[in-house]
Amino acid sequence: MPMTTVTQQNVVLLGDSVFDNGAYVSGGRTVYGHLQPRLPKGWQATLLAVDGHTARDVSRQLVRLPPNASHLVISVGGNDALGQMNVLSEKAQSMTDALNRMAAVSEAFQRSYQKMLEEVLAHGLPTALCTIYYPRFPDPTMQRLAVTALAPFNDSIILEAFRAGIPLLDLRLICDDAADYANPIEPSVKGGEKIATAIATLLREHDFASSRTEVFTSGR
Repeated sequence: MPMTTVTQQNVVLLGDSVFDNGAYVSGGRTVYGHLQPRLPKGWQATLLAVDGHTARDVSRQLVRLPPNASHLVISVGGNDALGQMNVLSEKAQSMTDALNRMAAVSEAFQRSYQKMLEEVLAHGLPTALCTIYYPRFPDPTMQRLAVTALAPFNDSIILEAFRAGIPLLDLRLICDDAADYANPIEPSVKGGEKIATAIATLLREHDFASSRTEVFTSGR
């Protein structure tokens, strides 16, 4: 059901430093800090995301899920991708060899992400997912390779959202400006504000009872 002003609603943020970005904004407002005032009166937000966590770590975050949790928003996968960056520098004997290596990485991530989402959905709460935004590496070649390498990771996330019939925040389009980044891979105060606004928009507009995927690309 779309977000209303009913009390006792608690939006829980799970995942990595996309949400837990306090260390990167020099005392400025975090994603969590931006989200709380954008929620209706009587609602609250809880931050369980942890900087550096991967899809496998979300199960540890779920242990701390508050009893009044009403909605879950998950942004995870970027650190899974970072852990495989060495693949970009490995020499390959052929295009087939390179694609086989990428396929192995992609399949491993999809299994991990799928297992994570199964654990999350077992709680029976309205849930939303986030894609992995593009980094902002100063070196054009590195940026191009990183964007290309992220494609199978984002494909896995989008596919799982479609399978589960749950909404999706496409952070690639939400964080679309250099000022949205505090460094090549972390959201700035401005980026955090855009992410928080998009979350609030999703909670306000999406009908979770419909069991269909709706993609949100901005906050209004």
